[in-house]
Amino acid sequence: MPEKSELLFTTSIADDNAGNTRLRRRLVWKLDIRILPPLALLYLANFVDRSNVGNAKILGLADDINITNHQYATALSVFFVFYVVSELPSNLILKRMTPKFWLPFLVFVTGIIVMCIGFVKTYAQFIAVRVLLGIFEGGLYPGSLLFLSTLYTREELALRVGIFYSAASLSGAFGGLLARGLSAISATSTIHGSWRWIFIIEGVITSAIAIVSHFLLPNSVETASFLTHSEKEFAKKRLELFSEASVLSSEPEHFQWSEVRRGIFSLQLFFTGTVYFSICCALFSFSLFLPSIIQSLGYTANEAQLLSVPPYAVASVVGVGVAFLSDRMRVRGKLILVSLPLAIIGYALIARVSSNVTKYGLTFLMASGIYGSVPPLLVWILNNSAGHYKRATAGAMQVCLANCGGIVAAFLYPDSEKPAYVKSHNIILGLLCYSWISVLFNVLHVWKINKDKENGKYDKYVGSGDDREPSFKLVL
Repeated sequence: MPEKSELLFTTSIADDNAGNTRLRRRLVWKLDIRILPPLALLYLANFVDRSNVGNAKILGLADDINITNHQYATALSVFFVFYVVSELPSNLILKRMTPKFWLPFLVFVTGIIVMCIGFVKTYAQFIAVRVLLGIFEGGLYPGSLLFLSTLYTREELALRVGIFYSAASLSGAFGGLLARGLSAISATSTIHGSWRWIFIIEGVITSAIAIVSHFLLPNSVETASFLTHSEKEFAKKRLELFSEASVLSSEPEHFQWSEVRRGIFSLQLFFTGTVYFSICCALFSFSLFLPSIIQSLGYTANEAQLLSVPPYAVASVVGVGVAFLSDRMRVRGKLILVSLPLAIIGYALIARVSSNVTKYGLTFLMASGIYGSVPPLLVWILNNSAGHYKRATAGAMQVCLANCGGIVAAFLYPDSEKPAYVKSHNIILGLLCYSWISVLFNVLHVWKINKDKENGKYDKYVGSGDDREPSFKLVL
């Protein structure tokens, strides 16, 4: 039975009183400790399974299954083709399938597929499992972002997405350490190729994480067993008042193609989507080829696995720090204009210095700038989209555009560019410079929309219940 005092808080939620503050802090704390750990673990496993092929390559994957460098790049890119194709449909069916089932299910199947990669013997088999991997991995990322946007207010979202996304950078550190350890199993195994154990063991871990997560995740704040009745009511009302968020399980909004079109043809989506595409060209090429880049500096395969850990560890801290500041300052694009130059400086210098120690040091700047810019970019379009289906469409389309960067990234660091990879680094540099300019344009575009709302140019949308409402202020 909820306490009377708590029920009183929920009836005056818009008032910033001490009771509401205590209830809000308790609610957000419960969401943080019960939602973020399983969701971050799902994404950690997902990203490790996607990028562990880079660790496997320097341990002999290409030689053992007799594929060329071009065939290897093709196998990487075909993953992203099917990854992109599956994202929007997965987001649109998430509401019907429910997050509690759908997100862990995708990761469970991913684990099975990853285990199968450990037994491939031919190029055709390698392509087939990479296709399946792309299909089932594609829905987790946009689905998780959409899920988080229905639990937290706009002012709270960037930090939570930052914590969630830190799993991507931590996966690089974790994947490098795990690959180094698992590669030693082959000495006592009848399975030929130390790289195979990377996929077999990591696949088992992934499926196990998915099973546990299914029992930990709720579908929404209304079905969360760890919340009291008053906390559920408070959570629902504060989202309606402060976040304009749709609740996956209960919002009566019906599907309309007009909302899908609004999501697809948003000018903000063009800016954030192309920026995210460019950043992901850097991010995916970094995660796929960092072991090879480090090995080209004169280190052994095992040393390269271990040396790939520190840049990711630093990047994860920077990413969470930027996300924290983004929520505290209530800005998105403005902060990207500060964080992205770290990567720009790193890529500008690494192609132009000769010292291997300096080059390795610059990978810290590259990783920090890339991973630090992603959390505020991810939530920017979600913050500025209201209406479940527009938000679902815009969020999924942004991620679709971004992951097309993976198709490009697969071909950016061919062996022919060794050891300096000058052309490869310069291509990424150009894309990041474009990103900085486009972020600036989007900040100005959003600022103008807010000014137009203040000047009455959006008054005809009063009562629309979406982001065109004059009272719905967009985040810069």
